Amino acid sequence: MTTLRIDASARHDDSISRKLTDRITRRLGGDVIHRDLAKTSPPLLTEGMIGSYFTPPADRTAEQKALIGASDAIVAELQKADTIVIGMPIYNFGVPAALKAWADLAARVGVTFQYSADGPKGLLEGKRAIIAVASGGTESGSEIDWATPWLTFFLGFIGITDVKVITADQLNVEAETKIEAAYSDIDTLAA
Repeated sequence: MTTLRIDASARHDDSISRKLTDRITRRLGGDVIHRDLAKTSPPLLTEGMIGSYFTPPADRTAEQKALIGASDAIVAELQKADTIVIGMPIYNFGVPAALKAWADLAARVGVTFQYSADGPKGLLEGKRAIIAVASGGTESGSEIDWATPWLTFFLGFIGITDVKVITADQLNVEAETKIEAAYSDIDTLAA
């Protein structure tokens, strides 16, 4: 089994979402591909990238291939992984900018999703995702949590509909209790 671990927290040593993804990947075992978005932030989507995506692969210039190299690497990791573990802190009611940039590069028409007469269809079916959410004040699933529903929807859009959310939310209020509850959820995960 291969797990893709994505950490989006700008914090390292004191990051609760990273502690959760550590525990999840240890629980799951197997091979782990680690993408740390704080260490290497994905490039922002550009007009040149979009043009390269819509150029048939055989017709892409060396410059176009270089422009979408980061996207190709992100897509390859997703395709290889059986399970995707995403550590997502909630910053200002949303996802960290680097996680949004990652998603922009992961969404590739004809590669990770396609359009049909019935609407969009995700092409990364048969995978599962575990989202480890950490927040200081935002309650996960509340009316002010736009991050968790967005990420869950995005994963479904690219075909990953088996999604489990583990939360350590409202850490500014009751950190110890929330972290222990998240650890208990992790300890029940099937490998």
